Amino acid sequence: MTGKGKSISLADLENGQTGIIISMYDGKKASKRLADLGLKPGTEITVRSRTLFSGPVQIEVNGSRLVLGRGLASKIVVKLK
Repeated sequence: MTGKGKSISLADLENGQTGIIISMYDGKKASKRLADLGLKPGTEITVRSRTLFSGPVQIEVNGSRLVLGRGLASKIVVKLK
């Protein structure tokens, strides 16, 4: 379990953990797509389900549930709440 206030990738959050997006390391196209889905710096997200190793991560953001591939989730940095 990681400590409150620590910055880690979204892919490393545990089920049920909540964080605030602080940055995203991806291309322009992916950043726009994520912003269209409500994922941008300052947004609060909660991990609802994640599989071990290389599976997808299910998150909740603004009342909606989204599923992100592990590669994309690993490029989103969050600060634990």
